[in-house]
Amino acid sequence: MPKFLIQATYTPDGAKGLLKEGASGRRAAVDRVVNDLGGKVEAMYFTFGEDDLVCIIDFPDAISMAAVSLTVKASGALHTQATPLLTLDEIDKATRRQVTFRAPGE
Repeated sequence: MPKFLIQATYTPDGAKGLLKEGASGRRAAVDRVVNDLGGKVEAMYFTFGEDDLVCIIDFPDAISMAAVSLTVKASGALHTQATPLLTLDEIDKATRRQVTFRAPGE
């Protein structure tokens, strides 16, 4: 199952919602959304700094991740970034795949 790193920053309205619900309320909401699409939340942490929240989430496919991403962004409560995570085996397979490429100007 594809794995994604989610980095999120709350907007002022999103932060107000977090203050009202607490972290466990947000975790329950994230679990519900992810599980409803056949995924699983592997980890969820609140952070200090540029991001307020990071998650590692498994989804059945990239379309499920895109659907969640679009819905969350449309809410206006969070700014998010989803990064696909690849296993060592997947990178090993990628290094063995032939790619024809010409750099610009060559």
